[in-house]
Amino acid sequence: MATGKEIAQKLHDIVDRDMTFMHICGTHEAAIARTGLRSLLPEHLKIVMGPGCPVCITPQGEIDAALDLAQKDCIVATYGDLLHVPGSQGSLESCGGDVRIVQGIHKAVEIAKKTDKEVVFISVGFETTAPTVAAMLLTKPPENFSILSCHRIVPPAMKWLLEQGEAKLHGFMLPGHVCTVMGYDEYEVFPVPQVVAGFEPEDILLGLLMLARQVKEGTHRVDNAYPRAVSREGNVKAKKIMYDVFEPSDVEWRGFPVIPGSGLRLKKEFEQYDARKKFGVEFKHVTKHSACMCDKILRGLAQPPDCKLFGKVCNPRKPVGPCMVSHEGACKIWHMYQMKRPAP
Repeated sequence: MATGKEIAQKLHDIVDRDMTFMHICGTHEAAIARTGLRSLLPEHLKIVMGPGCPVCITPQGEIDAALDLAQKDCIVATYGDLLHVPGSQGSLESCGGDVRIVQGIHKAVEIAKKTDKEVVFISVGFETTAPTVAAMLLTKPPENFSILSCHRIVPPAMKWLLEQGEAKLHGFMLPGHVCTVMGYDEYEVFPVPQVVAGFEPEDILLGLLMLARQVKEGTHRVDNAYPRAVSREGNVKAKKIMYDVFEPSDVEWRGFPVIPGSGLRLKKEFEQYDARKKFGVEFKHVTKHSACMCDKILRGLAQPPDCKLFGKVCNPRKPVGPCMVSHEGACKIWHMYQMKRPAP
């Protein structure tokens, strides 16, 4: 495989016009920032962040629903990142309820087996984590266990971004983790250059080079720059398990309206594990009031330093928006690596 410098030189050789590509994975953004990869790119080439952080795109209404569950005397189990995301009335960390950090659904089920109290797992994530949740529900956990499904599916969000045309994108770097599970055949309907990329600097640079070549050729297809982990059909067994338990639903994303078919809800035969039905909690739309720009950052319309709160009122100790909370959030990543706005 060519070195990063060799691939970067090839990029400089072929990029002779403005090209803007969006990645949809917080791990890609972390790798780009950690390695200073943007400093190697031609001035006409930009890679912007999209809605690739599952914690970041969880809307306030779903955080508020989790807070409602904590107030109903449930044990709420959640990933650590979600603990700090602000809802309308504080965060799970500050709510005073019995909220516990777990590594995954299996740990939440273990808690349920050791108590008579109701245990609710706040189940967030893209198609990467949904199959593990589905697999656990197929084992028939205890009756006092349920989940609040906050899962999202990537392709419908891409469809929305393309239809809106806000960010003037020339192509997408597809999420390697999601494609490991789902494959990339469902992305082939989109009439723009796309490349599945891994997470090493050379992987990302190669992905950008393959995207730039498609733009130069005036073609569009899905190229796979991550064949060591991703196949076109993905993990067929994991996909079957996911869709045995879940079905698509219309849901809101933070910074987006309701996107048809972009969420996952439990099928009727698994409704006994649906915390929304079990406890009568709702996902309500919450109107944004703060100056936080997470919504624009998640749509590729702004960079973290564009927000007047970034690094001042909003920082990892006191986050105003979710992009400063998650380790996959652009604002936290840029703050961690002290990144500044690239020169225009």
